[in-house]
Amino acid sequence: MANGIRDRVAIVGMGCSRFGERWSDNAEDLMLEAFSEALTDAGIERNKIEAAWLGVCLEENNVGKTAGPLAQGLRLPYIAVTRVENACATGTEALRGAVYAVASGAYDIALALGVEKLKDTGYGGLPVRTRGVVADLWLPNASAPGAFAQLASAYQAKYGVSRDDLKQAMAHVSVKSHGNAVLNPKAHLRNKITIEDVLKAPTVAEPLGLYDCCGVSDGAACAIVTTPEIARELGKRDIVTVKSLQLAVSNGEEAQFSNWDGASVRTAEVAAAKAYREAGIANPREALDLIEVHDCFSITELVLMENLGLSDPGRAPFDILEGRYDRNGQIPCQVDGGLKCFGHPIGASGLRMVYEVYQQILGRAGERQLAKADIGLTQNLGGHPHQNVCAISIIGRLGA
Repeated sequence: MANGIRDRVAIVGMGCSRFGERWSDNAEDLMLEAFSEALTDAGIERNKIEAAWLGVCLEENNVGKTAGPLAQGLRLPYIAVTRVENACATGTEALRGAVYAVASGAYDIALALGVEKLKDTGYGGLPVRTRGVVADLWLPNASAPGAFAQLASAYQAKYGVSRDDLKQAMAHVSVKSHGNAVLNPKAHLRNKITIEDVLKAPTVAEPLGLYDCCGVSDGAACAIVTTPEIARELGKRDIVTVKSLQLAVSNGEEAQFSNWDGASVRTAEVAAAKAYREAGIANPREALDLIEVHDCFSITELVLMENLGLSDPGRAPFDILEGRYDRNGQIPCQVDGGLKCFGHPIGASGLRMVYEVYQQILGRAGERQLAKADIGLTQNLGGHPHQNVCAISIIGRLGA
């Protein structure tokens, strides 16, 4: 019987480019920026890397369909390189490939890198990008804000939450992320906003306003992974390991049957349960020191607090307003600014989340450093509430 990968793989190096509108840089420049930081952090030569995974979501806009640009851009030494794509969960999917490769014993040291270069293509997430005949027939009348606005409406109806309470809670989410990003020099948006700014902003898809929506960014993030034994041989004393890596994908029941009420992300519930079990976590509310979740919209972050088991059903708006997920709260969420403000270069976002947890555990987060950071969770969501890919990783100190 499989017993998971807890503490079988260590992260020895991570890097992340500055996110934002990187007009003068191409995708290879962004990859090299993240990789150089990771390689220095790991303290190894690039010829020690034995295999690599490249995550890119909209490859036509970026680097093309093969993994070649990663091998060529980083001058990797004729090793196995694989390109993966799993919607907005692409970055975590790349990490999963590298981590599983090391855990299996196939390789000693592997690289995962996610990148996206979108700003100079005009792609902003609206409307849904068409990608051929199949994609054109999939969600022909939906936009991302429209789909997640339905999540908000369903949640409001199920729990009898007033529009004002929901809007106030969603505004708190956005104001929190903007405030946190001010302390992050790599973040795309580093401006504080107020609750009033959010509530008075133009409506994008009722009840979501402008500040309830994240945009897209240019950026890259990467991780170098190996075994804990090799990490020690490299001189690493404070070893960070992968406690769990789980993926759940919609099978069509949410979209095609009537037993889903539209007020939750079912895949997140399934992936979280598996991730906690693999990591040996019985009570995530006590075990987790920080979380990074897929806040593509403020309502997504709100609903996920319940789907991850961190708030009771129907209580997330009130827990948010009471500050449970603030930087100084019980479970800090998006201390780096999240998708909303650090940015959302789609293929890199999952690895960016892990980068923040890794930095916090090692005490390298600068002004945004938390007092306690031994174990953290990242949650990456690709698709819409009714049809999506959900990836969860739990990262922590070896033995924690």
